[in-house]
Amino acid sequence: METNISIDERLRIIEVYASVQGESTWAGLPCVFVRLAGCNLRCTWCDSEFTFTGGDHQSIESVVQQVEDMGIELVEVTGGEPLAQRQATPLIQALLDRGHTVLVETSGSIDIGAVPEGAHVIMDLKPPGSGEVESNDMDNIDRLRSGDEVKFVLASREDYEWSRDVVTKYGLDERVPVLFSTAFGLLDPAKVSDWLCEDKLAVRLQLQMHKYIWPPAARGV
Repeated sequence: METNISIDERLRIIEVYASVQGESTWAGLPCVFVRLAGCNLRCTWCDSEFTFTGGDHQSIESVVQQVEDMGIELVEVTGGEPLAQRQATPLIQALLDRGHTVLVETSGSIDIGAVPEGAHVIMDLKPPGSGEVESNDMDNIDRLRSGDEVKFVLASREDYEWSRDVVTKYGLDERVPVLFSTAFGLLDPAKVSDWLCEDKLAVRLQLQMHKYIWPPAARGV
């Protein structure tokens, strides 16, 4: 743990590691993951509860240097909820300044307007089954930019129908790529495939690739 870090430079970090992207339109590409501690939500199916507490204090420059040392161009800033730490914004900018392609995975419960231009937001809107549907900041839909995308994690038919209706109401599929993902072990992806075809919905079905390559509870992969 670093000491004597200025409050404006200090991040609470769970882990920094290299793996392949397991989700989003960037799936399959080598990527460095910077996982920040803390989250303002408590989704029922959360697979990252270990991020809620703990983490080591590290400076922005230290984190950027760890990323640089891995030599991979694609970086994802994730959590928890990365935007819950205000220092996440200068971290993202620092990574962009070093020439990295930066993905920011966020729940959509926090204003994404502060995410630096050039970063790609992956906004994870919460259906009813998450227990956090009321936490969605739907104004974030109007803050989406070219290069962003929206993800829905589904645990039931109700979640599917809610997500389908949001996509239709806001014309999301005409704004950005939209992905429907099944909560691992809770909903059969084959059912979602059938529903998408029945509704002729122009969204992508995705699986959490890393949970099929490695044990579902594995960390750092």
